[in-house]
Amino acid sequence: MEIRRPLPKNQSFLAASLAGLIVLVLLISGITRSTDNPISCQSRSDYPTTPIQLRAILYYATSTGVPQQSKEEIKVTFDVLQSLSASKYLVFGLGNDSVMWASLNTRGTTLFLEEDPEWVQSILKEAPDIRAHTIKYPTKLSQADDLLSSYKSEPECLPPKSYLRGNVKCPLALANLPEEVYETEWDMIMIDAPKGWYADAPGRMGAIYSAAVMARNRKGSGVTHVFLHDIDRRVEKIYAEEFLCKKYFVKGVGRLWHFAIPPAANGSDGSRNSSFC
Repeated sequence: MEIRRPLPKNQSFLAASLAGLIVLVLLISGITRSTDNPISCQSRSDYPTTPIQLRAILYYATSTGVPQQSKEEIKVTFDVLQSLSASKYLVFGLGNDSVMWASLNTRGTTLFLEEDPEWVQSILKEAPDIRAHTIKYPTKLSQADDLLSSYKSEPECLPPKSYLRGNVKCPLALANLPEEVYETEWDMIMIDAPKGWYADAPGRMGAIYSAAVMARNRKGSGVTHVFLHDIDRRVEKIYAEEFLCKKYFVKGVGRLWHFAIPPAANGSDGSRNSSFC
């Protein structure tokens, strides 16, 4: 969720904005219609349109900004959201698609983590229904290779001891997130931030590692769905392979990869050993 500049008001970009609006309306309508399934005992009237959904339609109808992900990429996450009905959804990044994600999960909990406090205030001014926290990342993209080669020398980074809250010994662990993040077992985690295209940017190493730890440490049943965007970039790809694991890979569409990671406590696939994969 890194592209934040308003788009030029020419015809091609206006068409893209309208297309984004149409996609959003169709997605919201799809969720509403799903309650008419004859298998369900609930009718459409049980799930009236919510304020955040109405705000989303207004937001995209009057904004030159469109979601950073393509329609095909969005659909990957949308399909999982729809299958879970009410999801606990954690999103690394706040952007032009945040209103959309919140509006598609009105029966669940959606929380955004963003590094730029001014950007948070800007988004919340337009969409006050969104729940977001400003956080700091302890890494720089230039450290990515060193962190990957050295983390195994720190026992607090490795399964089965790996944890996040207060873990200052592991440089990849996001150790100072809001308590809500640690206290919630997230069903879905989207990693579309922080910035990761220049040397002094935080990079997504910590977000990827921390998502893997959250998924592995899940106490409840079911998997944690992790979505990683911008997988065409080298660091995102090698960290995904190291921590999210090819064996948990579900599908890739465009620049998005989807993983379904089971709790390590299951131990059915050897995931309780000292490596993530």
